[in-house]
Amino acid sequence: MTVKSFEIGGQKIAPGSQRTIDLRISVLSDNTPVSMSVHVVHGRRPGPTLFVSAAVHGDEVIGVEIARRLLRSPQLAQLKGTLLVVPVVNTFGFLNHSRYLPDRRDLNRSFPGSESGSLAARLAHIFMTEIVLRSDLGIDLHSASIHRTNMPQIRVSPASGKTLKYADAFGAPVVIVSKLRDGSLRKVAQKHGVDILLFEAGEALRFDELSARAGLAGILRVMNALDMIPRKGVSRARHNPLHASSTEWLRAPAGGLMRSFKATGEFVKKGDLLGVISDPFGVAESEITSEEQGLIIGRTNLPVVNEGDALFHIAETVSPDAESRFEKFTAELEGDPMFDEDEII
Repeated sequence: MTVKSFEIGGQKIAPGSQRTIDLRISVLSDNTPVSMSVHVVHGRRPGPTLFVSAAVHGDEVIGVEIARRLLRSPQLAQLKGTLLVVPVVNTFGFLNHSRYLPDRRDLNRSFPGSESGSLAARLAHIFMTEIVLRSDLGIDLHSASIHRTNMPQIRVSPASGKTLKYADAFGAPVVIVSKLRDGSLRKVAQKHGVDILLFEAGEALRFDELSARAGLAGILRVMNALDMIPRKGVSRARHNPLHASSTEWLRAPAGGLMRSFKATGEFVKKGDLLGVISDPFGVAESEITSEEQGLIIGRTNLPVVNEGDALFHIAETVSPDAESRFEKFTAELEGDPMFDEDEII
């Protein structure tokens, strides 16, 4: 079967080649043009089209590092199909170290967007038309918001059994079947027949090696499951992920200074003590106890909390080996060869 050139942004990429295409987004107030760059790797042999995107929220930089490592992967030399990598979707937020766009809108609540709408709407429209609608599957890379951290996890739609197969292939320790929110990339893409795996790991404005390794290894596994790349050089997931369909944030019962006794990846039972909040004078103390049994998949990094602040994110499960699965997952990633310093920075 003859493979045709891949067309995007009014340009053609020949089979067996790759190129970075700049898609015009806007012009800043000082007349500086702004574009969204997509790196296209177009294989010589036919196959599906996969997009990998990062920094939909501009401060979630771990995905940018994962995308960089993906584009340096030697496995891409044998690619079937087409890979579209957008390391920075929200350029405005990325440059300003901000989750949001200059108009204070959340891009992931602005889909499908419109050609003549707000700045967020226009960016969402370009991403949908140029990237999503050209793809068969997407992997969207995220982290926790500022001052929080997430353990590596995959989130999928409750209505997509096919996507669950690829979620398992990714090999994250936890797969969460979560509802789709109005205006989100996942919900709008699914309406157009494009399923998306959402990868969560790490924290905003920070790199961490565990999250970067987990993300890269997972993407390569999914590409192998799609028959886009061969098995050689792709690490095998040694444990089936834990599936959870319900999660809950535990919130601060009082304001003050929190002393935390639990970390992400730890398994807790109902009634377990997770931390204590004290007032600055040491007079009043409030205990934070788990209301459900499950695995801590996210938590705040701030010891200074207000009443009602989100503190611990728990994926509800009765699996007794949930914590040991995460420990094994971490050990496997740490056992991989270390990257050179110039590959980490």
